[in-house]
Amino acid sequence: MSLWEYANPKLFMQTSGKFLPWFAGLSVVTLVSGMFWGYFLTPDAENFGSSVKIIYIHVPAALMAINAWMMMLVTSLVWLIRRHHVSALAAKAAAPIGMTMTLIALFTGAIWGQPMWGTYWAWDPRLTSFLILFLFYLGYIALWEAIDDPDTAADLTSVLCLVGSVFALLSRYAVNFWSQGLHQAASLSLDKEEHVDDVFYWPLLLCIAGFVLLFIALVLMRTRTEIRSRRMKALIARERVA
Repeated sequence: MSLWEYANPKLFMQTSGKFLPWFAGLSVVTLVSGMFWGYFLTPDAENFGSSVKIIYIHVPAALMAINAWMMMLVTSLVWLIRRHHVSALAAKAAAPIGMTMTLIALFTGAIWGQPMWGTYWAWDPRLTSFLILFLFYLGYIALWEAIDDPDTAADLTSVLCLVGSVFALLSRYAVNFWSQGLHQAASLSLDKEEHVDDVFYWPLLLCIAGFVLLFIALVLMRTRTEIRSRRMKALIARERVA
């Protein structure tokens, strides 16, 4: 079966309905396990004390904030090229989730920054690009709500998504581009000398897996809701014409 066949709303609803409970259940198991492991079974860090444990929320949320936008970029490109409505609705469904992840990352980063840097906020390149990404999420959601015609809204929001992808990439790689920023190096790295100690690394991976599974479950749920809403509006429009 071709991947493009899942652009059919009926087939998407049938398939997503089967997988949604699994993603939701696995996300709960991995999140609870990862958080319990990280917060109760790991020691305090030598230089950071117990504040290091905020990484189990901050890092997964920051990763999902960026990757949610990249997922929206892919589905927006599918809409612009193939005109598959499910892809446009999936991008719309992911936006509030990505915005929430961005807000969580900004909030937890501020909590971390106050004791570590002596301030809740600094115009660090990565922090600034993350704030701009949050504003792009707001603009994307507002643009969907401001335009009545769904196809026109999908076109314009897809273009906005292309532009905002620049800041999503900057948020990911700003530490590498501007080494003088306050933000520390990445917590996860292929270089074992750079990423966090293994005692924090493995529960962090479990938390990240939980956030990924939670994101997939929420996107599937919201996309299904968007499809139902689109069908309901179409039925109401037909009844008015009749």
